[in-house]
Amino acid sequence: MNETFELETDYIPLCDLLKYCAVTDTGGQAKHFIAEGNVTVDGQVELRKTCKIRAGQVVAGDGFEIHVVAPGG
Repeated sequence: MNETFELETDYIPLCDLLKYCAVTDTGGQAKHFIAEGNVTVDGQVELRKTCKIRAGQVVAGDGFEIHVVAPGG
């Protein structure tokens, strides 16, 4: 899965992004998924579940890549 996510505000918490993009079914699953080291932000493993993801960042993992863009972008 390779998709673009358009922000509605300045940022989105990482766990919410994974849920909204259907990487996981629930926020709880997203938190466990992140804690297990399965997610990278801009190429670096991210373990903070509520890390603020902003426009221009790329969130990736096994089988998915999400490009985050600014509102209206």
